[in-house]
Amino acid sequence: MRYDAAVMPRSRLFPLLTLAALTGCGETEVDPDAACARFSFPLSAPSPSHHLDSCSTEGCGNEENPPNSGLHCGNVAPCLLHSEPVHPCLYIHNLEHGHAVFLYNCPDGCPDEVAKLEAAAATAPRGGNGVHRALIAPAPGLPQRVAAMLWRRTYLADSADPEALRCLMALQDQGAPEPYLTCPSGLF
Repeated sequence: MRYDAAVMPRSRLFPLLTLAALTGCGETEVDPDAACARFSFPLSAPSPSHHLDSCSTEGCGNEENPPNSGLHCGNVAPCLLHSEPVHPCLYIHNLEHGHAVFLYNCPDGCPDEVAKLEAAAATAPRGGNGVHRALIAPAPGLPQRVAAMLWRRTYLADSADPEALRCLMALQDQGAPEPYLTCPSGLF
């Protein structure tokens, strides 16, 4: 079969048109994995994570500041914006359930930072009761002003980066021993 130079055989034309359609449509969305590649949220070492007899014990957590896994009490904290610190033994149980925990240490106040944490918490999936599966609380003693945590993962910063928070939240429930569980009533 003979073809003119200006005519391409049909068998070669279809793959080229398909390739052009897939790549030449003006794709403007950023690949979320590529956008998050600049952030690192390494997993903490595994540690025992059973329930303790008392929520008032100091023996909870995995010896990190703030603890993001480890021994914890049998109760969880409500998913809301707390005005008082939440004991780590409580919020570690939230983390075990796949909830996000956002902490801040701003003795003189930091409404802009809290607003960024609230915005990130509002992106958390809702449980069966309609409550976003995240909590926010002050935490004196943090090594930096803000912390965002998932089970065995922590993001620490002096000023929360909304993009880093978005990337961390994309990992919610991954690796949590009891993921996707509903959180008690909150205000998000």
